[in-house]
Amino acid sequence: MKNKNFFEIKNVDFYAGGNPKVKNVSFSIENEGDIICLLGPSGIGKTTILRTIAGLEKINDGSISLNGNLISSKEINVEPEDRNISLAFQDNSLFPHYSVEKNILLGAERNKGKKDKKLNLKEIVDLLDIFNILNKYPHQISAGEAQRASLARSLITQPDLLLLDEPLSNVDQSFKEEIQVRLKKILNKLKITTIIVTHDSYEAFYLGTKCGIILDQQLKQFDDPYKVYHFPNSVEVVNFLNRGILIPAKVTGKNTLENWDLGTIEGNFIKEYPKGANVQLLLQPEDLEHDDKSNLKLEVIDRKFRGTNFIYTLKTPSNTLIPVFVHSHHIHQHEVDEKFGIKRPIHIDHIVCF
Repeated sequence: MKNKNFFEIKNVDFYAGGNPKVKNVSFSIENEGDIICLLGPSGIGKTTILRTIAGLEKINDGSISLNGNLISSKEINVEPEDRNISLAFQDNSLFPHYSVEKNILLGAERNKGKKDKKLNLKEIVDLLDIFNILNKYPHQISAGEAQRASLARSLITQPDLLLLDEPLSNVDQSFKEEIQVRLKKILNKLKITTIIVTHDSYEAFYLGTKCGIILDQQLKQFDDPYKVYHFPNSVEVVNFLNRGILIPAKVTGKNTLENWDLGTIEGNFIKEYPKGANVQLLLQPEDLEHDDKSNLKLEVIDRKFRGTNFIYTLKTPSNTLIPVFVHSHHIHQHEVDEKFGIKRPIHIDHIVCF
């Protein structure tokens, strides 16, 4: 019976050099062409997962299957060259004695037998904007250009599964978002199923159909990006994403809780808690609204300008630091040491507590 998921990992422990990196991992990619992003701090084992999927590391338990075929288990290990999986490492692996164009065309060689070849060199060169480096050699180009050339070579093989290890880490910030847009476009157009490893959550949230968060040798959460951001399932995920703070609160009713500094907060609980329970409430920068007419005023201790918005850091009477997001065009900008009003009653759509 063919597996209904296009790709599946079941109960696998990932090892590098005999050391366990990530334990008992299970996740699947339902549809061909989906993009999965794996997020986590450096050294956590993300690259080991990619190397194992590519067949460069063996597994002792569980199974990995692709397109209905078992490719890794304790008994079976399909050789890397027979998997039709392409792995592009962070430190690009271009051949130094070949021009960039020849390096990319090596990928096309692997692609010769494919009947449905839908991709030509010109298209990839245009999408990744590397026309002006085709005749150069790897030592003559920047790290970001080399990374894009390496990406081009991986794409032109049109693999069943593309594995990208920090594919844009060397690309200049000013160009990064444009490349992300182009990369997403090309992967969607060609329906290339892709697993991307990154430590940049914005990149993961933009590119991924699903995101997996790897912390403390575990896949902590695997869900669509909106849910990972708004409904993190553990304190560890909250701390890793660093997109808010946890404040103490007491549950006072079906839709209300109370915080010493902020007073009553109302909204919909994601999980039910008994009345009187002491919890840690997740407060994200967009949860509080600016309102100078309010009688709830907190002290501004920092202000970061982010172009489209400001993030104010406010200090409460109990010395908790709270980040608050405000659009750039708000009328009254506050300086450090001024008082900043918070709109009451405080309403948070999804109340996430631990």
